[in-house]
Amino acid sequence: QIQLVESGGGLVQTGASLRLSCVASTRTFNNFAMGWFRQAPGKERENVAAISWNGGSTYYADSVKGRFTISRDNAKNMVYLQMNSLKVEDTAVYYCARPKHIGIGYYTRVDDYDSWGQGTQVTVSS
Repeated sequence: QIQLVESGGGLVQTGASLRLSCVASTRTFNNFAMGWFRQAPGKERENVAAISWNGGSTYYADSVKGRFTISRDNAKNMVYLQMNSLKVEDTAVYYCARPKHIGIGYYTRVDDYDSWGQGTQVTVSS
């Protein structure tokens, strides 16, 4: 059973930056794509970024494109989300997740993932 643990969230002001980290306790980390999701109160969970197993392919939601960067370090079983120019609407609980299946690309649907971290709160104030 894989365990995913996120860290790096916090309370920041508009325009600030945060770097989220996620460590995975699995020997097969580098076989899988990874994703970052977020869920704001009263809203559905949404994919904000995803990355292929080797980091060669990445995906960003339109709402974060140009501001967020996903990366991974397979030697450390880590995936990161660098968030710059944060906006109030970025406020949410952020989750890292591993998809159900091994693939050469990335996955963007919530239903494609079956392993989730506990989440880390990001709050952006104006």
